[in-house]
Amino acid sequence: MIFETKPLSAGLYFVATPIGAARDITLRGLDILASADVIAAEDTRTARKLMDIHGVPLGDRQIVAYHDHSSEHVRARLMANIADGKSVAYVSEAGTPLVADPGFALGRAAITEGYQVIGAPGASAVLAALTVSGLPSDRFLFAGFLPNTDAARRGELAALADVRATLVFYELPKRVGKLLSNMCEVLGAGRSAVVCRELTKKFEEVQRGTLGELSLAIGDTPLRGEVVVLVDRGDGRETGADEIEGALRDAMKTMRVKDAATAVAGAFGLARRDVYQMALKLEDDT
Repeated sequence: MIFETKPLSAGLYFVATPIGAARDITLRGLDILASADVIAAEDTRTARKLMDIHGVPLGDRQIVAYHDHSSEHVRARLMANIADGKSVAYVSEAGTPLVADPGFALGRAAITEGYQVIGAPGASAVLAALTVSGLPSDRFLFAGFLPNTDAARRGELAALADVRATLVFYELPKRVGKLLSNMCEVLGAGRSAVVCRELTKKFEEVQRGTLGELSLAIGDTPLRGEVVVLVDRGDGRETGADEIEGALRDAMKTMRVKDAATAVAGAFGLARRDVYQMALKLEDDT
């Protein structure tokens, strides 16, 4: 037995779980899973499997499903458990709770009620990807999942284009090619980027290059597994009117004027309204 069973004080315990390799669970995480009065899980099957792998018995303890579609009643039930002096451990399906995870409302509810909230850190796809990316890690911004539609995704990317930090995104495997294409349009094909797939798992893969190179390499190829995309920080360089006009003309060949202005403004870190006026003038001149 590699874990300890010991009484826990009443409160909410957020326990990070492996993103792939089952042995990436921490000893403290196992202690909490072995000792908590109630276990809440984004996916109860995954939680049970993890506990079985490490020999943590569930016994007659409750294991409660808590996910994106859980009702307020479920959250109230867990808060009532804490009010009764019980310890509640919450685990994501994989990784650190609250990072692209439904545990946020649960944590806020516990804090609002004045209960203690304890974090047991561990595996995180964001940090694992940064570690192997080779991109600057002194400052980074986790942007999670971007919107589904092209226009909304371009708009979000434009708002992030000039952020002086490495950008980190989660993406569904089937949408990576489209995301990279949008990034080339908005952020520029020459910006360094990394695509990480299946981190810590058997078929882990890390692809590095410019956005243009990665977009060409991946294209419409359907990927499998969990994907993290990282993009190097903007360079904050000064740009002239000729360069901006050139970028606008290229963008307007395949995009509406409004979308082209949004993309170019984001790529150069400029005010959208100014670029939009420039785009309208170019349109009138053609």
